Amino acid sequence: MRRFLIAAAALAAAYTLPAAAQQKLDFILNWVPGGDHAPYYYAKAQGWYAKEGIDLNLEPGKGSALAVQKVGAGANPVGLADMGNVLIGKGKGADLIAVFNVYANSPQGLYWLKSSGIKGIKDFPGKKIGNPAADGARPMWPALAKANGIDPKSVTWVNIDANAKLSALKSKAIDITTSFYNIHHIFTKELGADMGFVAWREIGLNPYGNSVIVNGEYLKKNKAQIGKFVGVTQRAFAACVKDPAPCVKALVDANGALDLKNETVNWQLVEVLMSDKISQTVALGWHDDARMKADYALVKDYVGIDKPFDVKSVYTNEFLDKSIKMKAVKPWGG
Repeated sequence: MRRFLIAAAALAAAYTLPAAAQQKLDFILNWVPGGDHAPYYYAKAQGWYAKEGIDLNLEPGKGSALAVQKVGAGANPVGLADMGNVLIGKGKGADLIAVFNVYANSPQGLYWLKSSGIKGIKDFPGKKIGNPAADGARPMWPALAKANGIDPKSVTWVNIDANAKLSALKSKAIDITTSFYNIHHIFTKELGADMGFVAWREIGLNPYGNSVIVNGEYLKKNKAQIGKFVGVTQRAFAACVKDPAPCVKALVDANGALDLKNETVNWQLVEVLMSDKISQTVALGWHDDARMKADYALVKDYVGIDKPFDVKSVYTNEFLDKSIKMKAVKPWGG
């Protein structure tokens, strides 16, 4: 009997080892959970992160600027942020390294009411643009404005909550707002034929969008863990492109207030942003050297880099599996 109890205790201990070996990883998102975050929730629900010894904690964010600040200071070891803001943050001393690119195309777009008389970005001077103070569009606005021959200071920025963008636009409290392309369908539904829209990538500015970033010091001390995290994440994104349904369901199950149909369309728009020549031919999540060099020059010339640095120090592709590639995706509705 004693021998049986010892064996049973040993067996029970063996089953508890994986849980005890889990290492917590606090991942701050760029925004509140949405379709673009489905792969993380799917991989977590499937136990893929846990199998690699990672206890992933997904923390809602409030903009790329905040994610850059928190990861750069080490408050969160991992985060998701727009690369333009990452470059700006690095120049200010933030300790950041991008390890996986999500948006190969810029997700940024500008929305207005056609009835306001605005026809395009050339009509923006003297107008009010409303979005949250920490929104990633603000630091990059000077680059977009100058690329279109507009004085960056010719517009007035108004602080509004993310959920108030549409109501502020409809009430004419603001003239223009910014938003990511992955919720383009919501603006289309709410504004109808009166919706004015232009994507940044269509008017001269297409820097890399959201990338997964890691605190540099944390990466040095936890390289194996981050390697496993990136590996799972890359595999999860590929799985969600192949079959979105279970991924979006996992997202909605973890965030009860979300609508399955809406987030499914959100994900379809995300696929458009993920797909470019590099992600299709080199690897899903890859940061291309030439594009990163061009993005650095863009930010340096139009926004400013406080302390210049070697752009290769702010990203790495070492954790990516080159056998995992993105498929070509037609623009939404195309």
